[in-house]
Amino acid sequence: MTVHLDHRTIRLEGDCHVEDAEPLVSLLQDSRGRVVDISASGAIHTAVLQVLLAFRPKIAGINGDGFFNDRIMPLLAKADDE
Repeated sequence: MTVHLDHRTIRLEGDCHVEDAEPLVSLLQDSRGRVVDISASGAIHTAVLQVLLAFRPKIAGINGDGFFNDRIMPLLAKADDE
């Protein structure tokens, strides 16, 4: 499992698969103020991305994938600002 709760921070570690979306939803539903740290994440499945866009948590860290950083992070940053 790549979704871990560390105090108030949800850490995504390694490749995030479709089955990681449900535990992420549960953790975000439990507390809307949690931060999601993506600095140790690998590939992120679109289901996990959809959860992030739906809940709009504060995002910490940078993913190692250039496409993710160039195309997806701006969407998450907009979500963070709204």
